[in-house]
Amino acid sequence: MEFEEIKKDLFTMPGEYYLAHCISADAKMGAGIAVQFRKRFKLSLLQDMASKNELIVGKCYKVDRVFNLITKTKYWQKPTYETLTLSLSSMKEICLQESINQIAMPEIGCGLDKLQWGRVKEIITNEFINTSVKITVCRL
Repeated sequence: MEFEEIKKDLFTMPGEYYLAHCISADAKMGAGIAVQFRKRFKLSLLQDMASKNELIVGKCYKVDRVFNLITKTKYWQKPTYETLTLSLSSMKEICLQESINQIAMPEIGCGLDKLQWGRVKEIITNEFINTSVKITVCRL
C-alpha cells in the first residue's frame, strides 16, 4: 500500500484513478463534496437503489469510477468509525476483485460528517496495508 496526501483538486486527478466519497443510504448527495460527485458522474443508479432501500450501511458501491461508501442511513445523520471501517473494507474487496490499484479521495468523513482525520487516516491505512493499492488524499 502506498498512501499520500497532496494539495490538489480531487476532480483533476488522472482518469486511471478511481474516486471515493461517503454518502448516506438514502443517496441524497445534497451537501458537501457529494454534490460535486452527483453533478460530475451518473450516480442516478444509486438513487434508484436507495428508493428501493437497497443500499446497505457499511457497504461500498462502485458506479463507473466512483466508490460510494455508505456510512450512514440518512443524510442528516453522522457516520461512526465502525460504519466507515466496514465501507472501506467493502471498497478494498472490490479493489482486490477488480484489480483496481489507484484511488483518490478527499479527507473522507471529515467534512460535514465531523470524523477526526487522524483516526480516519489510521483506519484507511489499516484496511489497505497488505494491498498494492495507492491511495491519494486530495485537499485544496
